[in-house]
Amino acid sequence: MLSPARGVKATEGGGRGRRARGGHGRFRGLWEASPLTYLTLVVAIVLSVFPIYWMIVVATRTNDVVADVPPPLLPGGNFGENVGRLFDNPDAYFAKGLLNSAIASSAVTISTVFFASLAGFAFAKLRFRGKNALLLTIIATMMIPIQMGIIPLYMIMVELGWQNQLQAVIVPFLVTGFGVFMMRQYAAQAVPDELIEAARVDGCTTFGIYWRVVLPALRPAAGVLGLFTFMQTWNEFMWPLAVLNPENPTVQLSINNLANAYFKDYTLMFAGTTVAILPLLVVFIVFGRQIIGGIMEGAIKA
Repeated sequence: MLSPARGVKATEGGGRGRRARGGHGRFRGLWEASPLTYLTLVVAIVLSVFPIYWMIVVATRTNDVVADVPPPLLPGGNFGENVGRLFDNPDAYFAKGLLNSAIASSAVTISTVFFASLAGFAFAKLRFRGKNALLLTIIATMMIPIQMGIIPLYMIMVELGWQNQLQAVIVPFLVTGFGVFMMRQYAAQAVPDELIEAARVDGCTTFGIYWRVVLPALRPAAGVLGLFTFMQTWNEFMWPLAVLNPENPTVQLSINNLANAYFKDYTLMFAGTTVAILPLLVVFIVFGRQIIGGIMEGAIKA
């Protein structure tokens, strides 16, 4: 026979369970997508993907279809010919633009990931004077758009004699304030202090702790930062336009050379854009696992 106290507790527990189940039933509809939601998503996807798809379709055809209404929806058979004319075009320097963009994007990505993770580890786990002031200074640099610094940066490149040289596109962006802040925030949560202390007790140096303990733990965030940095550097247009000339372009300047021609060959422009986005797709596929892994790891920790 149940005591009165146990009976009261059982009644209260049952009431809470019924209320919880009832509440779950009331709010269950909030998590179910309606047909209007699916329709909105489909329309948004079509509006986002169709311009890219149409660009690829035109890249496989001739200039005659550019102004067609309705636009062509099926690819043609001229893509190989258009790509051949693209690389043979004397005004585009497309092969050199691809090589310059690959070198600049790879160098900036590797440097940014290394220095940002190293600085993030220092700001998150090391103690030194002026740490907070330095971190605030780095965060403040994120508030200044690159357009405001183009003139003084260009003057520095002139003084160094780096005009029309690839290092002018690489060196000013070897590390970013956003990268340092991002890696600092991730290191503060992903790397336990006990792990660092254990490595220090074992006789590991500060750089050894970073290389053997911290960097492997920061791999998901480093993958995300590397992807964003590569894409941003690959798509950068304004600064290369200011510091490089048309004979030594990046891939974006090569496409711009085609756009500035007296006769605009849209098939060449779209073929160049299609070829230019292929490395981004490859990098996204390679680093996509790190993005998903970082999101899932953050969700589990939350």
